[in-house]
Amino acid sequence: MASSAERFVGIDVHQDTLEVCVDRREEHWECHNDVAGVEDLLTTLAVLSPTLVVVEASGGYERRLVAEGYAAGLPVVVVNPTRVRRLAEALGIIAKTDAIDGYVIARFAALVRPPVRDPQSAEQQHLSALVTRRQQLLEMRTAEKNRLSTCPDLMRTDIEEHLAWLDNRIEQLEDEVNDMLTNNPSWRQRTALISTVPGIGKVTAATLMAELPELGTLNRQKIAALAGLAPFNRDSGPRKRTRRIFGGRAPVRRVLYMAALSATRHNPVIRRFYNHLLECGKIKKVALTACMRKLLVIVNAMVRKQEPWSYILA
Repeated sequence: MASSAERFVGIDVHQDTLEVCVDRREEHWECHNDVAGVEDLLTTLAVLSPTLVVVEASGGYERRLVAEGYAAGLPVVVVNPTRVRRLAEALGIIAKTDAIDGYVIARFAALVRPPVRDPQSAEQQHLSALVTRRQQLLEMRTAEKNRLSTCPDLMRTDIEEHLAWLDNRIEQLEDEVNDMLTNNPSWRQRTALISTVPGIGKVTAATLMAELPELGTLNRQKIAALAGLAPFNRDSGPRKRTRRIFGGRAPVRRVLYMAALSATRHNPVIRRFYNHLLECGKIKKVALTACMRKLLVIVNAMVRKQEPWSYILA
């Protein structure tokens, strides 16, 4: 239960506007989601001294607000919209408007109190942006290659030129990522450590550095949940349903999938674990997901202990 001295702020984010609600609709207003609007909002929030400011993730439109909120020293937390909507349903709030959403987010802040995480440094954000952009261009290149096989002849030259540009830009981005990892002593050491694991290459190591900076600071259960690789129970009474993974960071799972595929062939520990699961009757997809989780847990332990792969095998 929130005390009278505590103030909880919920912010519903849109491309052009921010719907702000403080506590139980005592104060609510709308402001522009631009440089001036965010600056005015943060000035107002600084005077309120809120206990928690919860922002609903909105496809990146919340980034300016969150980054500047952190810089201003405000306790800002970004939450998954699904969690907020589930609370609204539990409270019997079926209607959905911007004002109602802001109110529900404020209620979520007061009731759930999600923990405030350390903000990413500017360098970490830069690395993450480079890795994300590389993945976007890879997806574009795959789409263009698929079009090339069925396109009219008059469009073939255009697509080939675009593919050449994509190849060149992807290579440039990879060089920029490598430069960042090399020039930062801490990242250079951690990347070298992670790369000692058979099955993990440069792309996987770079993605883990960019998208999972918590490596080595959390226990095995929390790091798996953060990546979306922790299986959740779905049991009810005598009925035992299949456990499934949910949520988490998709870019991390994407590279771990490829790393696990490689590790089932070239990593003796993962290969033995994978074959054991298959012998126990697990389907290949389930066994591979378990290998992804085991690979992540091993890497997490290596980073925490600052020990390379050879020590893990010992």
